[in-house]
Amino acid sequence: MTSAQQPVPARPTSRDVARAAGVSQATVSLVLGGKWTGRVSGTTAERVRRSAAELGYRPNLAARSLRLGRTRTALLVVPALTNEFFARVYTGAAAVAARHEFGVVLYPSPDGTGPARDPFASARAALDGVIASSMAADALDDLHGAELPLVMLDSDPAGPGAAAYVNLDIPGGMRQVADHLLDLGHRRFLHLASAVDTWTFSVRARALLERVGGTPDASVRTVRAPLDVSAGREAAERALADTADRPTAIVCDDDVLAAGACKAARRLGLRVPDDLSVTGFDDLALATAVEPELTTVQLPAEQVGERGMAALLAVLDGRPVERGSLPVRLVVRGSTAPPPARRV
Repeated sequence: MTSAQQPVPARPTSRDVARAAGVSQATVSLVLGGKWTGRVSGTTAERVRRSAAELGYRPNLAARSLRLGRTRTALLVVPALTNEFFARVYTGAAAVAARHEFGVVLYPSPDGTGPARDPFASARAALDGVIASSMAADALDDLHGAELPLVMLDSDPAGPGAAAYVNLDIPGGMRQVADHLLDLGHRRFLHLASAVDTWTFSVRARALLERVGGTPDASVRTVRAPLDVSAGREAAERALADTADRPTAIVCDDDVLAAGACKAARRLGLRVPDDLSVTGFDDLALATAVEPELTTVQLPAEQVGERGMAALLAVLDGRPVERGSLPVRLVVRGSTAPPPARRV
């Protein structure tokens, strides 16, 4: 028989693993399925894992899905793929999913504010659950009606219908921004706010207004813009053109808008931070690509994705979901300084 005619070695089965480890197939299933604790000794579990590794055994996921009634697939819905934050959320979710032999299907919104109408009609039967990040308020109805376990990320925890919520300390991040600028001596603020109606941007606005509102002689003026550098530049340029009420600090809802604000300042002959301080939010790669580098709030996006996927797995298994908001931190860089009147 020539080498081309030699039979292909048979793929090892759970029965082969059981025979090699000297245990039953049921024990192999318990150990390799991660459900052996309290039912199989640690020594036996290690022997099963070692035998599986030596044989090169890989579980038949299709057969397992049929037995469990699951597809081992989650849908991650994000507002846009062009934003680095959501790419990092996906990275975190996919890493946890892979460790549990799950797949993650990424579903971006066509308009950047929420999912298209009912993305679940064709995929519902092929999904175990949905994770949705930073969705617009009017996008939630379709998610809630999907008849699948739903985990919301960076979203209103008082919203109806979700099995679990994973949030960042967004209000705390904005309070850190406000305190930093107030401590530098700023009292006239411009809030360059996102025009997108989501919980995460609403709480940023509320936290800023509450913090600055509690400081004597301090004020905040708000202008809104789409999440785009050019739109942010145009909105900031219009606001800064009023020299009688020109702010000394611009607080932006994200780094993209902050980049636009910096461009507006340059077009008007203002120096950042000598004449105008600018802050961002998210700490995207853009924050260190501009000059001066942005003072911004760093969000642990990958951890958001990791905890979101872990929450969905917990819901599917009937286990408690980890609670508590993920901490964020202010990163102070070159775009903030005391206002001109406070400099010595």
